[in-house]
Amino acid sequence: MDWITLTVRTTTEGAEAVSAMFMDLGIMGALIEDKADVAVNQRPTGFWDILGDELAERMEDDVKVTAYIPADERAQDTAAHVREGLARLRGMELGFDAGKLTLEVSSMDDEDWAENWKSQYKPFRLGETFVVKPTWERWEARPGDRIIEIDPGMAFGSGTHETTGLCVALLEENVKPGMNVIDVGTGTGILAIAAAKMGAARVLATDLDPMATRVAAENIALNGLSDVIAVKTGDLLETVDDAADVMVANIIADVICMMAAPARRFIVPGGLFICSGIARERRDEVVGALNAAGYLDLDIREKGEWAAIAARCPA
Repeated sequence: MDWITLTVRTTTEGAEAVSAMFMDLGIMGALIEDKADVAVNQRPTGFWDILGDELAERMEDDVKVTAYIPADERAQDTAAHVREGLARLRGMELGFDAGKLTLEVSSMDDEDWAENWKSQYKPFRLGETFVVKPTWERWEARPGDRIIEIDPGMAFGSGTHETTGLCVALLEENVKPGMNVIDVGTGTGILAIAAAKMGAARVLATDLDPMATRVAAENIALNGLSDVIAVKTGDLLETVDDAADVMVANIIADVICMMAAPARRFIVPGGLFICSGIARERRDEVVGALNAAGYLDLDIREKGEWAAIAARCPA
């Protein structure tokens, strides 16, 4: 199997936060390269003298946290989800300097993965009625098909990840014609587009990553929905003015826990907060945060190692 390397440049203090983000995304076993670990006063006794000083001298000043993922059809989503997670870390008050928080993506065989992954990305069904079709593929639509044209670029949300399917299923059940919808962490805009095709009158798609909002705007235009979906770059609290009937956030557990209470300001009484990107082992933690924030009637769905939750605001 071919593998993709995801390397984040950070600091000694930031390495733990980056590793935790990887774990939230289901990426285990990150390798941390930190020059401070081989400082003279921290070197292990024994065989170090055999290695000499050259190893420490070759190590870079940035701390590097590296993870490996299979080079399959989900790699694009995973890498872009990491990029979105880093954008969120950059916007948080961490209490320490986390450094650059930049992501470097490469394949272990030096092939052009950014292009090669497209050969594995084919049209597929999502939820009950949607078909996600990359722009470079053909599809013979059947009666009732809702086609989403998409070019993922380097943003998260090509639709192949289980969390996207969970969110789309909940949108299909709960978005009614004329509703207002907010998509937080829109990535490629796929959930915003799905909501608009369900009949939403207005959709706001937000993301911290300017690359994501650029890609989302392009995909929204491809689907002829620029008059329905507005795209904004920035944090939820900074970009939203009105309350929505449905808010959807396919992000990560830590962010959902933090935003659960403040998000209620942007959801109408009786409205719905759909959240996903939740690793199964973090589900109960998110449920606790939603309960503490006063949400009711939690509808929990699971697929593979992931969970999604639809939570109702009190009327």
